[in-house]
Amino acid sequence: MNLNQIYSSRRTGNNPNTLASRTDFQRDFDRIIFSSAFRRLQNKTQVFPLPGSVFVHNRLTHSLEVSSVGRSLGSMIGEFIHDHFKNELTEDSRSFYLHNLGNVIAAGCLCHDVGNPAFGHSGEDAIASYFERNENHLKSKFQEKEWADLVNFEGNANAIRVLTHQQQGKDFGGTQLTFSTLASIAKYPCEAVARDKSQLHRKKFGFFQNEKNTFLEIAESTRLICESEDPYIFKRHPFVWLVEAADDICYNIIDMEDAHRLGIVSTADCQNLFFELVKSETDDVARVTRKLDSIGNDNERISYLRAKVINALINKSLQIYKDSFDQILNGKQDKALLDIYREENSSLKDIESFSIEKIYNHKAVVEIENAGYNVMYELLDHFIPSVLKSKDERKSYDKMALKLLPKQFVYEEGSDYQKTLGVIDFVSGMTDNFATDLYRKIKGIDIGMTM
Repeated sequence: MNLNQIYSSRRTGNNPNTLASRTDFQRDFDRIIFSSAFRRLQNKTQVFPLPGSVFVHNRLTHSLEVSSVGRSLGSMIGEFIHDHFKNELTEDSRSFYLHNLGNVIAAGCLCHDVGNPAFGHSGEDAIASYFERNENHLKSKFQEKEWADLVNFEGNANAIRVLTHQQQGKDFGGTQLTFSTLASIAKYPCEAVARDKSQLHRKKFGFFQNEKNTFLEIAESTRLICESEDPYIFKRHPFVWLVEAADDICYNIIDMEDAHRLGIVSTADCQNLFFELVKSETDDVARVTRKLDSIGNDNERISYLRAKVINALINKSLQIYKDSFDQILNGKQDKALLDIYREENSSLKDIESFSIEKIYNHKAVVEIENAGYNVMYELLDHFIPSVLKSKDERKSYDKMALKLLPKQFVYEEGSDYQKTLGVIDFVSGMTDNFATDLYRKIKGIDIGMTM
């Protein structure tokens, strides 16, 4: 890949560049911040049920923190590329890597979760399994590749749709982000039929059939390496590894801090796990120990160590990225940056193993996943059968169900696939509270007028 050609300020919607004090890539960040899809993340579960008085992370606060880490990674790698490849770069490219790569990665991190439905990964599972469990009477309505999109529903692919799709009555090009930012979140740049769990870039899929042409424009504009055209499979863009690393750094560590605040994890366990990692990456353990001893509050001690751990993981990610840069640029890298580090340092592996046992399998987490799965599944079951009937076939209860669909999600003149995606747009965009409230109303659990 040519470093002068892998970024682009071109936007979805083909809007021309405008003269402004902000660069196109800074404007991406601002557009995401003010988008409704981003705001809805404030009431979408990250891991723990939102408990009210005890602060834990939701998808929005998680995304903000990932963006902060991503900006640091992008800025430092930008300096690395600028300094080490200066003679190969054009003047515009030198300016981009030195001043704007951090903005691209920050924007990519900010929007990396906008396609995730309510209730964490159980929401994704509910959408995919709805179609899988109803295969006998639904599959015949869709083409093979369309059906693959539905039974493998994926938040990453849905993010590309949320950010680029023109909803009914809305502006062309969706959020109208630059192709550079969109390429940076494409962790799995392939069609659903090309999924292959044995290969990192094909573990899931990256775009729906409805957005295929848009994705091909992104791929062409940012020079993604094409592995296959039928089905389409691309190698990851070099920026993706930085967005992924920022996300991995935050969720591995922040989930542990949240669990500590909720009393799920003891101070001793959390402190020991964090301290072991910090100890393995610092030359001045004594200074860290003195600082810890001077902090009397348990939460503050964990916060201090969390900051030290994140700093250590940022530095290791940077080093691994630099060491692997040729592989990354040529599309030959096959392991995530933190996966490489996890193999080198058992401390991170210990944190992950502890989290799986004590946090992700905690009763409160499992309960919200079960509840969320059922809510999302039942909402789809309320709308999908009705939307797939022709107007002449619809009974009064079908018509009543479809009256609950906002107009921007209704594609009456479209194919069955497009009608179905409209329902998925509506359901996947819901916050936890909205989905739960609507579920209770349509099931008759709550009856009464609310605004």
